[in-house]
Formats: sequence, C-alpha cells, structure tokens
Amino acid sequence: MKTTTLSLAPLLEQFFTQRLMQQRQASPHTISSYRDTFRLLLKFAQERLHTPPALLTLEAIDAPLIAAFLDHLEKHRGLSARSRNLRLTAIHSFFRYAAFELPDHAAQIQRVLAIPNKRFTRRQVHFLARPEVEALLDAPDQRTWFGRRDHAFLQVAAQTGLRLSEMTGLTRNDVTLSTGAHVRVIGKGRKERCVPLAKHTVAVLKAWLREPPRGDGQVLFPNARGTRLSPDGVHYLLVRHVQAAAKVCPSLKDKRVTVHCLRHTAAMDLLQAGVDRSVIALWLGHESVDTTQIYLEATLAMKEKALGKTKSLNGKFKRYQPGDKLLGFLNNL
Repeated sequence: MKTTTLSLAPLLEQFFTQRLMQQRQASPHTISSYRDTFRLLLKFAQERLHTPPALLTLEAIDAPLIAAFLDHLEKHRGLSARSRNLRLTAIHSFFRYAAFELPDHAAQIQRVLAIPNKRFTRRQVHFLARPEVEALLDAPDQRTWFGRRDHAFLQVAAQTGLRLSEMTGLTRNDVTLSTGAHVRVIGKGRKERCVPLAKHTVAVLKAWLREPPRGDGQVLFPNARGTRLSPDGVHYLLVRHVQAAAKVCPSLKDKRVTVHCLRHTAAMDLLQAGVDRSVIALWLGHESVDTTQIYLEATLAMKEKALGKTKSLNGKFKRYQPGDKLLGFLNNL
C-alpha cells in the first residue's frame, strides 16, 4: 500500500504536548532531554538534506539518517556510548508514538525501532576519599556570598547524594531543619523521597538560610539573579573549587569531579559504614536494589579486607605447555 507524504512538524509537536506532557506527564528533565535530542537531530537533518526543519517530512527521518546522526554524535561531538543510547531512547519513544498514529508508515517505523542500543564497558564508579571531600568543602571563600552558597551547595551534595537536577531544583520549602532534619525531593519517575541531614549539614544550612534571599526567595541555591543554577553554572563552580582544593590535596588534579561523583561518594560512605544496600537504594532513589550493586564493586579497600579473611593457597606454580602445535597457535592468539 502506498503511503502519503507527511509533515514531521505537527506530529513532533503532538508528541511533546499530548504524549509527553498530557498523557505521560513526563518530568521537566525528561522533556528537556528529549527536546535537546530532536534539536540536534533536526539540525543534522537540515545540513544533510538541505531542508529547513519545519519543512521536513517523516519519510526523510529514516533509519539510515538516524544511524548517521548517532554516528555523528559519537565521532564529532564526543558523546559516549551511554549518552548516544539516551538520544536513541528519545527517538525510539517518538517513533513508538508514530506507530500508533500512522500505521501506514509501519515499515519505516519498524526499521527505526530496530536500531539497537550500543553496548559499552561498564566502568567502576568514581568517588572521592575523605581528605579530598574535606579539601573541596574548604575551597570556597566563605567571606563572599558566592563562597557561602557554594560551600552549602557542596556540603549538601556530598552528604545527601542528590542528583544534579535534584540539587538545582531544591527550594527553601523543601528543607526541614527541626527534629528529623531532612530534604524533600522529587526524583526520577516523579518518586518523592526524604533524605536525612547530618548535624553539620544542618548547621551549614541554618547559616545559609540566614542570608538575604535573592529573586523570589524560593530557590535554595540561586544564581546571582535569584533563579535556579544551570548545569553549566554548577560545572563552573565545581571546576573552580576543585582547582583550588587540588593545591591542598594533589590527588584531585587527576579527578573529574561532578555532582554525580559526589553522589557516588555519599553512597560509598554509607556502604563503608555498613549500611544495607536496600537502605542505600532508598536513600539514592534507585528503582532497584540491583543498581546499588555498582558500589560494592567500586572500592578496592573492601575487596582487600575480604581477601584478608581468606586463607592463602599453597599450590605449586607450573606453567602449562601445550603439546600440540595447533593448540599452541590458538593459545597464543
């Protein structure tokens, strides 16, 4: 059956307004991530097809174009396989929506949906040692407003393990500093959770909340204009303070410190303190306890401690020598 040419623009607009916002009630983080994916895809298609995004047809966004786009992201924009897969997830979501709306285009849609995620090596998580955390917390100049803000931001991030979007989205109303001090956040999947605050973190936040509010006074860690910190703003303050802290703690020079690194650090602190994995999963807002397994694999100190409890094997060492030339060839491959 012959399919009709269809404009991409109205279908993509319906996907965002009806599917994501109304039906799924996707979080702002998901919407912005999907938005960025399609902005990149449309710009790539415009350069390849010499057609403005508003005039593109659905037929033009076929599997070969999308495969070329994903390859472009890796080779020319430096995206990791994990980030590449996140972009593909957004594209798949749109084409699954298109499959219901446009059954006549099933063949093209199935070819796009058949594009697989790329496999990648799951690396060990990176976290900071206690001296590195202390050097980082001491780095901001607390004689200035920005320094006091950054110190409070880093203290909360390192102790609670909140995600970047959760940290920048905190408001003053999300913080309880009385008995049972905690912060309340809405995490991935719109799951609400409360994370307890340590006594020192409470003291830091009490001092910070005495600062004159900026903007509408709602954002807990605002920028100079009183609005939410952007990811770039957080990256800037981290780079600046890591550079200062590295002068005191040289091991920080070789580490890439992000909010997610501080999240891993908080998880490792809990794990090394003997906290059960299920509690850590609830603390971090993980969907499954299995996600917390990565922290068990991250620290060499815990593995060495386990090794110390075992008995040494006293078997004699002897190198195996194959007696057949063909087996020797295969063993040397």
